[in-house]
Amino acid sequence: MSEQTPDEAFHRDRREHGGAPAHPDDDQLARLTEEERVEAGLDAFDPDEVPPATDAPPEPDVTRSDEYQEARAEIRREADEDELMVEHRRDPYPPSHYDRS
Repeated sequence: MSEQTPDEAFHRDRREHGGAPAHPDDDQLARLTEEERVEAGLDAFDPDEVPPATDAPPEPDVTRSDEYQEARAEIRREADEDELMVEHRRDPYPPSHYDRS
């Protein structure tokens, strides 16, 4: 817990700026309330003081996605019909001058 008691933490000082809010900061009040609940035994721990989980979430299996399965089926179809162009292989049908308009 912080070194200051709640009364000291929220006690207004005359040297404070006159425009300061008259009520305590809501976030600070929530932290102090949680600390008091832990000290009183109402809560087992302060949720803000718990370290994050150490296990990384599991990576999704991309091979099970619909998009992957569709792409794989298209590649197999192109390979079966000899439409698939393999890198570093010479094209058996070079482009013709008829392709140009």
